[in-house]
Amino acid sequence: MLASRAHSTALAAVVATSSSAALLLSALLAIASLSTIVYGQVGNDWRDRTPPALQNATQAANDELGNLTNRVANNIAKNYGFCISDPHRDWDNAFNFSADLSFVANCIQQTKGDFTGRLCSEAEIRFYFGGLYSGDGGGGINYLKPNKNCNSTSWVSGCEPGWACAVGPDQTPASAGGGGVARYFPSRTQSCAPCCPGFFCPRGLTCMIPCPLGAYCPLGTLNGTTGLCDPYNYQLPPGNPNHTCGTADKWADVASTTEIFCPPGYYCPTTVQKINCSSGHYCRMGATHENKCYSKNLCKPNSANQNIALFGAVLIVALSLLLLIIYNCYGQFLTIRERRQAKSRESGARLARESVMARERWKAATDIARKHVVELSAQLSRTFSCRMSFRQQSQVKVLGHSQQSSESPISMNNEPSNATVVMRSVEGDSEMDEVSNLEVGGKIFKKGKHRHTNTEIFQYAYRQIEKEKALQEGTKNLTLSGLISMATELKPRTRPLLEVAFNDLTLTLGTRKLLHSITGKLMPGRITAVMGPSGAGKTTFLNALSGKATGCKMSGLVLINGKVGQIRSYRKIIGFVPQDDIVHGNLTVEENLWFSARCRLSAGMSKADKILVVERVIESLGLQAIRNSLVGTVEKRGISGGQRKRVNVGLEMVMEPSLLILDEPTSGLDSASSQLLLRALRREALEGVNICMVVHQPSYTLFKMFDDLILLAKGGLTVYHGPVDKVEDYFAGLGINVPERVNPPDHFIDILEGMVKPNSTTTVTCKQLPLQWMLYNGYEIPPDMQDDLKEMDASVRSSEPGSARSLDGQSVSDEVWGNVRCGLGREEEKLGFSKSYDLTNRKTPGILIQYKHYLGRVTKQRLREARIQAVDYLILGLAGVCLGTIAKVSDESFGSAGYGYTVIAVSLLCKIGALRSFSLEGLQYWRERESGMSSLAYFLSKDTIDHFNTLVKPVVYLSMFYFFNNPRSSFVSNYAVLVALVYCVTGIGYTFAICFQQASAQLWSALLPVVLTLISTQHRSPKFLTNFCYPKWALEGFIIVTAQRYSGVWLITRCGMLFKSRYDINDWAVCIAVLFIYGLIFRFIAFICMIKLKKK
Repeated sequence: MLASRAHSTALAAVVATSSSAALLLSALLAIASLSTIVYGQVGNDWRDRTPPALQNATQAANDELGNLTNRVANNIAKNYGFCISDPHRDWDNAFNFSADLSFVANCIQQTKGDFTGRLCSEAEIRFYFGGLYSGDGGGGINYLKPNKNCNSTSWVSGCEPGWACAVGPDQTPASAGGGGVARYFPSRTQSCAPCCPGFFCPRGLTCMIPCPLGAYCPLGTLNGTTGLCDPYNYQLPPGNPNHTCGTADKWADVASTTEIFCPPGYYCPTTVQKINCSSGHYCRMGATHENKCYSKNLCKPNSANQNIALFGAVLIVALSLLLLIIYNCYGQFLTIRERRQAKSRESGARLARESVMARERWKAATDIARKHVVELSAQLSRTFSCRMSFRQQSQVKVLGHSQQSSESPISMNNEPSNATVVMRSVEGDSEMDEVSNLEVGGKIFKKGKHRHTNTEIFQYAYRQIEKEKALQEGTKNLTLSGLISMATELKPRTRPLLEVAFNDLTLTLGTRKLLHSITGKLMPGRITAVMGPSGAGKTTFLNALSGKATGCKMSGLVLINGKVGQIRSYRKIIGFVPQDDIVHGNLTVEENLWFSARCRLSAGMSKADKILVVERVIESLGLQAIRNSLVGTVEKRGISGGQRKRVNVGLEMVMEPSLLILDEPTSGLDSASSQLLLRALRREALEGVNICMVVHQPSYTLFKMFDDLILLAKGGLTVYHGPVDKVEDYFAGLGINVPERVNPPDHFIDILEGMVKPNSTTTVTCKQLPLQWMLYNGYEIPPDMQDDLKEMDASVRSSEPGSARSLDGQSVSDEVWGNVRCGLGREEEKLGFSKSYDLTNRKTPGILIQYKHYLGRVTKQRLREARIQAVDYLILGLAGVCLGTIAKVSDESFGSAGYGYTVIAVSLLCKIGALRSFSLEGLQYWRERESGMSSLAYFLSKDTIDHFNTLVKPVVYLSMFYFFNNPRSSFVSNYAVLVALVYCVTGIGYTFAICFQQASAQLWSALLPVVLTLISTQHRSPKFLTNFCYPKWALEGFIIVTAQRYSGVWLITRCGMLFKSRYDINDWAVCIAVLFIYGLIFRFIAFICMIKLKKK
């Protein structure tokens, strides 16, 4: 009959007040007991013991039980949905005896038709489960409270474990009082006998309850040695020799009633059958059927589990082969592409050299032809003496012939020779390429109907480089004709010009002034050297100009092209070379330069022009021989320190800056390398780039290569700011002369350092030099320097303050160069200098394009770190072997211990791996971010590549842990939980790597999973606190997918475990979603911290 509403309320109260596990499942047993009542009601009409009658009775009982399933499903889902996801399925797995009802028929025969009178009523079953775990009075796991039939005054044989009695003929459910069946506790003391096999009879009750599927409830046998009834371990009552062993006496969780569960190595298709597991199959505890092994040899007879560690080894080998194939194929792809590019580059360079050589030969031939024509005309003029008109006419004819001869070699034939055709074709093709490039805005994607090949693009680039080399050689001495030639031959300037002026620039940190009243100007097209002793504020001055001086108070005025503005607004056209060589060591020289060019050059620039820029920088910096060499790191040796320094400079040169700031670019370089670098910077200056660099005591040759000099004294005070060729004259005017064979900058710095005193002919001290400069230029003396001014002797002061000629004017050659360029193209000057350019004038690639470039770079880096990745996989696999061997899955806890260790191990190892994604490239990131590259593209590229580890690492771990442990849950469900866990902890690792120093981040990564796992597994912890712990959701996901595989006789154990752990069997998808949400939240936090925080 259907359970009443009062029954549900009573059960809910029992669950709330009693011990969690077994009391929770009392309702399921109460519902199951209804089937016995149905069997009894049907059996009352069958007193005939003929086989047809028994068959009809049992079949009718089973049909009624099927109908009962539908009636109680809603009640189960409402009250016990946390451990039963599908009531129909779980009911069938526990009490669907339709496959074999023989034990019911046997019981009817055994009780001689009195089947109904021996089955427990609903009230009795509620009493059994309510008192079984009450924990007060005499209640316990083996004893129930006294009741109507079993008490101190009435204790019949049916009260003993494994026995039951029948009700009297007048005791029927229909005769109960107003409470009905739900409250009916009949008097059951007649015809006491052992329980039927397939049922269990609790001690202290005189009725039977059917055993669930997966249980083995045979009739017990007396062990003469122990005096116990095997396999149930209860004693027979003393003094009653007629009392024999009955069946099982209780059913609860597996820890309390292991004996009722079908033993491992056997399977029990019914509750009265126990069959040996055959060879090639395995049978776990509580199994109702055999499970086939993957291989027959893996399972001997009576195997409780199969040894599938070999399959784990096979899986890890297959995964390793797959990773090796991916690594080799991608590496081979990169190698082939690089070889093709190198081959195209070599072919283009060779063709460009041949073209230039052919052009030089052609020019030489035409010069010889012109020379011969001139000599011939002179000879003819001397030989023939004619009238003036005749001579003029002859000269005109000869000159006409000379003009024709200048276009082709001297030949007797009118048709041009083959060499002439070749030369014309060479020059014509070259000009045609250049013209076509200009016509389409520098894009040479198509030439006629065919695309340009890489060889043609490289040929174009190297041809331009060779032209520039030849032009530089022709104007090496910077003569008037050379300047005019350079101005005529060079293409119109495309870079915007930046003039930076600063007035009374002061930088204060606390009460200390790092820079003090610096005034001056940095001009486009000139190289300014910043020099001074240690502590003079040279690097601070560069940081203040570039807007990188953080944490300090800056005063004064900075003008950009004559306008007040933030210099950081122009960061896309400003290059800053830091003092440290911040370069990606696991990339080649060319890859470093190419990445900077792709992300920082204009998005509208053609590939050919980008190649020209990169190749020009490589050529000018002398990096051709090492272009395919890895830069190297501290652990892995790469290129030399000087070459690394030049690569550091090249990263900024390839983006074609308008303002290039360099912090000690020549430190650590020899004289030859320094001159090579300065020549490259000189070529940049000729294109209008404003260059300012800190230099430490350069050689005299290097010193003369600078245009301007800013000399700082200690305290950030200016001693000199003007042309290099005027510095000696200025100091000579103060009575400070440079001794013979002494390098001027060395002498000046030694004086400012206090190591060398000025000449005896002057009374100027090193402390007074900044004041002398201010007086010389008529600058206002700061208030804090007025006392020093008063101490100066009047004779020491400049005779005419402010009347001296400004030293920051242009030299003679500069003035000539400027006049020539102005004469040739005033419109160019108008567009290039007068207009104030900002970021909008250079449209760099967007986030998606930069993300693509970042993705390619990170992929290359990870491939070159394959050994580190292999070590990570190896450690993870070893952890899986250890935990899979030691922490075997326990049926009592559903493997919670092993899964807890799994959460800790995987969290720790995956966080440590995630730390490398950001903690090792902090300096590189900040340099790229300051140059205007996208932080979002950088972060997403790192995270995208780490998704590969998110998918692979769970396979590596599970291939060991799962196949050594062999839990009941499936590999796929465990893999899904582990993927979500790895995704979550990877985001946490990002946050630690960005927010903390490397040592602190590693410590946090090790401690956090242990602490959070302990909190989430403590039942005393508040629920809101455990819900914030990510291990709770991972453990719940693992436990749920395992608990779903425990049914039938495991139903009480499953619900008890879930109730005790506060888990819900329907929340598996929620667990996965929460872990992914945590991963997204921590990634968002990491990205915000990456933008806002800057570790020292």
